[in-house]
Amino acid sequence: MATAPVGDDVLGDDPTVIELQERLARMLGKESALFVSSGTMSNATAIRAQTEPGDEIITESHSHIYIYEGGGFAALSGVSVALVTGERGIMIPDDVSRAIRKGDGSLGHFPNGSMVCVENTSNRGGGTCYPLGTMDAIAKVARDNDCTSHIDGARLFNASIATGEDVSRIARGYDSISICLSKGLGAPVGSVLVGSQEMISRAHRWRKMFGGGMRQAGIIASAGNYALDNNIARLSEDHTRARRLAEAIEQMPTFSVDLQQVQTNMVYIGCKQGQADDIVTRLSKQGVDALTIDDSSIRVVTHLHITDEDIDRAINAFEKAQ
Repeated sequence: MATAPVGDDVLGDDPTVIELQERLARMLGKESALFVSSGTMSNATAIRAQTEPGDEIITESHSHIYIYEGGGFAALSGVSVALVTGERGIMIPDDVSRAIRKGDGSLGHFPNGSMVCVENTSNRGGGTCYPLGTMDAIAKVARDNDCTSHIDGARLFNASIATGEDVSRIARGYDSISICLSKGLGAPVGSVLVGSQEMISRAHRWRKMFGGGMRQAGIIASAGNYALDNNIARLSEDHTRARRLAEAIEQMPTFSVDLQQVQTNMVYIGCKQGQADDIVTRLSKQGVDALTIDDSSIRVVTHLHITDEDIDRAINAFEKAQ
């Protein structure tokens, strides 16, 4: 990072940023890409570049776009949201189709459903992966209903490694894809929005308006290039460790884990009502950091800094926290 060649990304001449953008566009089989500061900004620029105020986006009821992005779809793009209930975070095509409303033919009552957003892997689903056939079918539903389609692919490389499908194949039918470099890939900051040249040109303008223009951004883009070189295949190690942790915790009488959710690097742990905060505090005192989802749910995530010995320590910490 310290020796990365840099320019001015606002002027479009930072060579390291250009390398990262072109590289991810090629990897996903798309025309162009845009480096942004976060996954939330990537999703926000994708929505704003492909919708108009008064439109409606369609997404899963616990999606990151809906739950964890501060209502940005409404505040920044002026769109409403139609929520689809998923099974372990995974939508089915028929439900997506039924959720799409169109202004035309409704006597002006409905918003115009214009964008379908899929999160793969699904965070609140437990790190679950969409089957390829489902991804293709949802993309077709979007096309058949004159909607654009977007993948919140913060962990798309996790899905690729877990399913054995190349990222370009997973993304083939979609108009835009957000890739997060600072999740499993391990970079300190940054995401990349990928899509057509025309869409990325519009997204570039919205990035500027949202305050996301960066100058010598090659310093951080270089970490993304390093991650693509070194940290994709090794995601399988995170998945294996998450599975071992999940299976051990599931055997403890105080906790419950839906093992069918544990497909990648996340483990969602159920506990008694009202005890989640106390358990997280007890874990922290033993050097294990976790997050509460609600008062009876805890989330833990494995990543490139977690070793087999760390999993042993985490299992021991959960045993003591019962």
